[in-house]
Amino acid sequence: MTTLTPTPAIHCQALTLEATQPAAWWRRVPRQRVLDQCALNLPVGSVTGLIGRNGAGKSSLIRCLLGLTPVSEGQARLLGEDSAQLSDAVRARLGYVPQSPELFGWMTGQEHAEVAASLYPGHDRAWFEQLAERFALPLQQKADELAQGDQQKLALALALAHHPTLLLLDEPVASLDPLARRAFLRTLFELPERDGEGDAPPRTVLISSHLLGDLERVVSHVCFMQAGQVQLMDEWDALLEHLRLHEVSAPIRHAAVRHSRATATGWQLLVDERRTPPPALAQGGRGLCMDELFDVLNG
Repeated sequence: MTTLTPTPAIHCQALTLEATQPAAWWRRVPRQRVLDQCALNLPVGSVTGLIGRNGAGKSSLIRCLLGLTPVSEGQARLLGEDSAQLSDAVRARLGYVPQSPELFGWMTGQEHAEVAASLYPGHDRAWFEQLAERFALPLQQKADELAQGDQQKLALALALAHHPTLLLLDEPVASLDPLARRAFLRTLFELPERDGEGDAPPRTVLISSHLLGDLERVVSHVCFMQAGQVQLMDEWDALLEHLRLHEVSAPIRHAAVRHSRATATGWQLLVDERRTPPPALAQGGRGLCMDELFDVLNG
């Protein structure tokens, strides 16, 4: 009997985005790649942390996945559909919060909710107002009168109000204080249970953030990016269990060594124990928290 492979919530292959550069008739200008052959395969129900330095390509990747920025090469698919040709039915199942909230400055929070209700058939006004209360969000104020953190809260409440199946969040909590961040994260994981009732699929989340302590507590998968490329992608629990950092005097080339870097006293090797490391790296080493892993990969 043939086993059917579930359709991933997010899939992209060889995704490439070249930077737009001014023409120079007197010389050839090499095209710089903002994204370079990125590949992702995120299962339904996963919560993936998208991690990298500023300029690593995280925001560009999210925009390309959503079809907001046309790609130069490759293809992206959301919920089984080509990102460049998403149907209204799939768009109604998406939630997106950009790094800078895209709000209408002259409109209040209540007026934003009315617009959202006209665009999303599943908009739940009662749930939106409950979120606003939870986030201590003043709905009667105009957006351009709100503090930056309150603008971010409004964007989050609008993105969550229609119970989206797939959430793509670009630095959604960067402007929030610790209490607001905790309230948002609780809300994020309260909703999949509601969405999972009946035939509704569980929620999938792709979230970029520099607050790695917050991410480490909630993600099922991580995707580290560097210079427009996917550097490391895996289940977070698997990385915690199998990745070990070894301090050695000289570099060792082996399939088990996922990354290496020189230090003032020798070399640090990031070893994946699933790849049968050589005897010199078979024992010892130490596990890494997310902050430490980010530092090693970007050092």
